[in-house]
Amino acid sequence: MKNFIKEFKDFINQGNVLEFAVAVVIGTAFTAIINSVVSDLIMPLISLITGGIDFSEMKVVIGTGPNAAAFTYGNFINALIQFILIALVIFLIVKVANRLRELAGKKEEESPAPTCPHCLEEVKEGATRCPHCTGVIEQTNDN
Repeated sequence: MKNFIKEFKDFINQGNVLEFAVAVVIGTAFTAIINSVVSDLIMPLISLITGGIDFSEMKVVIGTGPNAAAFTYGNFINALIQFILIALVIFLIVKVANRLRELAGKKEEESPAPTCPHCLEEVKEGATRCPHCTGVIEQTNDN
């Protein structure tokens, strides 16, 4: 039993478990935002365009009487439309976030590490001799 508790404690203390838990919580909050954008902003516009068609009322009743089974294909249509819209909103948010990250964090491309002119091995910046072949490396003034 002690071994089990120790293994569980080690598992919980791993960094990726905590990161995963944070990702789930943030993902849940993000889901609420996306669902609100789709349900409260986009779906009313679609309803306006389609003339207020309510797909959820579309169904095929199988059988007779008050307990007859209903094949509610309209709910599936609603779910499909919402899925496509949610995917579109997430795509647009990720696209904008990536673009903003690109603009904010434009890094200068790192110049390639200098190489020895004799053996073509990588050497440290400012080295006067190659650590691989001991060849003399001429210094250039780039300033």
